[in-house]
Amino acid sequence: MEFVINKLSKISSMKKILAGYCILILIGTFFLMLPEATRLSQRTSFLDAFFTATSATCVTGLIRFDTYTYWSLFGQIVILSLIQIGGIGFMTFAISIISFTGAKIGIRSRCVMQESIAAPQMGGIVKMTKFIFFGSIILEFTGAFLLSFYFCPKLGFLKGIYFSIFHSISAFCNAGFDLMGNFEQFSSLTSVYDNWYLNLIIMLLIIIGGLGFFVWKDLIDCKFKFNKLRLHTKIVVCVTLLLIIFGTIVLFIFEYNNTTFEGKSLSQKILMSLFQSTTTRTAGFNTMPLNEMRESSLFFMICLMLVGGSSGSTAGGIKTTTFAILTLSIIATFRRKKEVECFGRRMEEDVLQNASCIFMTYIILCIISSMIISNIENISMITSLFECISAIATVGLTIGITPELGCVSEFILSILMLFGRVGSITILLAFSSEKKIKVSKLPHEKIKMG
Repeated sequence: MEFVINKLSKISSMKKILAGYCILILIGTFFLMLPEATRLSQRTSFLDAFFTATSATCVTGLIRFDTYTYWSLFGQIVILSLIQIGGIGFMTFAISIISFTGAKIGIRSRCVMQESIAAPQMGGIVKMTKFIFFGSIILEFTGAFLLSFYFCPKLGFLKGIYFSIFHSISAFCNAGFDLMGNFEQFSSLTSVYDNWYLNLIIMLLIIIGGLGFFVWKDLIDCKFKFNKLRLHTKIVVCVTLLLIIFGTIVLFIFEYNNTTFEGKSLSQKILMSLFQSTTTRTAGFNTMPLNEMRESSLFFMICLMLVGGSSGSTAGGIKTTTFAILTLSIIATFRRKKEVECFGRRMEEDVLQNASCIFMTYIILCIISSMIISNIENISMITSLFECISAIATVGLTIGITPELGCVSEFILSILMLFGRVGSITILLAFSSEKKIKVSKLPHEKIKMG
């Protein structure tokens, strides 16, 4: 027993995080395979249950079956639990429960927690965990309370409250799962495209969840005074606002004369464009019929999905900071500057290397996966690429092909979802045998670029 404990203590934080998500997915798979998890008391196959559990744990939202019409109340609660734990992180839950019991939290647990939520330092990690846990609960409860004013009059008190809680958690965790199959299967929010109240609440929950836990803390500590914010917060807030506004304008222009806007008023077109721009940043809801959108719009959405949300948040993607660093490095090159600068601050030397690694890893995986799925399923490359980017960026948007995919494609998307939630750097380091950064002693030699 002592030998096993010693071996486990030597496992790196990265491997523990990866193992934690895998165990959580397998537990979810087991519960979803039970006949009680479906409305017709039928047994779901392992692969379909695994895909759904992965999608929920990785807060993606890609589904094989309509959540409301296929899964029973028990199955829906399992999915919602996986979304909640996967959204704010299983380590956040674990350490929060341990801290409630008054037990001491060891240095190894703190180290895993630091890696799990991308904390800049280990100091104050337990306090930060409590902030994340209680902050999430308060925001989700507030969202559910506001949504109840829409759902309760339509569905009755108890069912309305349940729908409000489910959609609030799903939106805040950027999961994209919905129960709108109660009205029409696989419809997402297309039936409420013109409801400003519901759309704005969902959008706010998505944005708040996608900003990141450290951004909330910094905004609160600095009382929303921009000049006092940390560089990370400034970049996240600015990039988030720019992408939402730019995305709204582009989608509005691209779809203006398309069938997706047919018979819609100007205000409805603006709302649909705004919502789709916001949700594309890894939330997975949609008010536009994606299968009717132009290819130019779909490709633009692929770009937005790839960027995703922010580090240490419930969102996926390469992250807004990675996108900002890569963009700023281009600007620095044009200005003949050796280092990347922003808001009067200089970036660390290795930050560009990490950003490039994340970006290229995502691109390579998506291209390879897209080509395989396109060939297997005999579908267009852009359709396959849309599905793969949606999976790895943990978005959950689909053109409608997910329920029809074969076993191999389903497994590939499951792996992409897990990769996207855990993070490329975490997974690469989890399988790395080197614990320390090695400094090269080889001689320099210049090569030509461009």
